[in-house]
Amino acid sequence: MCGSSVTPFISFGKQPIANGFLKKEDFGKEYFFEMQVCHCQKCNMVQLAEQPDREQMFNENYAFFSGTSTHMARHFEQFAQTVRTRFLSEAKDPLIIEMGSNDGIMLRNFKGWGYRHVGIEPSANVAKVAQDQGVNTLVRFFDEDTTELLLKQYGQADVFYSANVMCHIPYIGQIFKGISRILKPSGVLAFEDPYLGDVIEKTSYDQVYDEHTFLFSVLSVQYLAGLHGLEIFDVEAQETHGGSMRYYIGHKGQHGITAAVENQVLKEKALGLASLATFEQFRKNCEQSRADLVKLLTDLKRQNKRVVGYAATSKSTTVLNYCGISSDLIEFISDTTPNKQGKFSPGQHIPVLAYENFKKNYPDYALLFGWNHKKEILEKEGDFMARGGKWIVFVPQVGIE
Repeated sequence: MCGSSVTPFISFGKQPIANGFLKKEDFGKEYFFEMQVCHCQKCNMVQLAEQPDREQMFNENYAFFSGTSTHMARHFEQFAQTVRTRFLSEAKDPLIIEMGSNDGIMLRNFKGWGYRHVGIEPSANVAKVAQDQGVNTLVRFFDEDTTELLLKQYGQADVFYSANVMCHIPYIGQIFKGISRILKPSGVLAFEDPYLGDVIEKTSYDQVYDEHTFLFSVLSVQYLAGLHGLEIFDVEAQETHGGSMRYYIGHKGQHGITAAVENQVLKEKALGLASLATFEQFRKNCEQSRADLVKLLTDLKRQNKRVVGYAATSKSTTVLNYCGISSDLIEFISDTTPNKQGKFSPGQHIPVLAYENFKKNYPDYALLFGWNHKKEILEKEGDFMARGGKWIVFVPQVGIE
């Protein structure tokens, strides 16, 4: 990000496309890359050393739809209301732009209120869901050409937003350059992504996968924003995705900086997010977590216990391939997303079956890949637990609940 050299501190080995759920006939065509993670001592950015081409990850077969989670729908509705009251109450005919708008789960709120809005979504299949709901969506990547198109057709934005997208983009400098141009002088960039501090504290290494080029901290985002005449003026910790941070950014001097920014910087320094030693310890914690999970699953297999994976998430791809877990240890993965069902998990090729298969014959144990939706899942699965079903968890440590 800053042009300096980076220091590798962990490799998760050969990893496939995390959302690349595949059919049996495609087993021999899979793409793998060395998933190594690095730290920059100058700008404090944590990043992948290598990332697949964007078209391999985001395309007409993209398998993640935000709208499948009622929890996330509420989250984005609350955020939209916050933006409306905090930044748009006195704006005249405001424009809201969202990068990586997925199936329109956030922008549909602004559509309902009659605001001008534009979603930028490169995956045609999820963009179509938004378009079918009347959410104004362009099927393309946000880049220099898109910036010019937006300025020409819509003018500058009052709010530019992205959720769990900014961390996907290796050419982050171009993104911030474009945003600095597209924002009005008083405009606000708000984005949220999985937070490095939570990953370190919880050993939630499954937050690292092909799409996540970066793991942001306030320290690294401060540096990035400053390169483009921008500054963080507020931050808010979020529970989503197992621990995220929302950053509010504007042109320098345009917004009063809250105490939350400096408080978070102090916390990060205390946590050691500017020290390579912290990341070396994280590597050791990951290795221990891997050993503990494999041992637990192997012990359950010896006891002839049935184990099923719960939720075929992108994050599960990292866990399964880093730990070498195959269908020898996990019978299948249950998932509610139609275009994952009947396919196989990337790399390890564990069958992905419809949720009904989980309900009609409960396993002894369910490995909770969707741990970041734990509260929502446990509320839903009272019958499974009442019948003696138990959960295997691996964040913040391996265990049975």
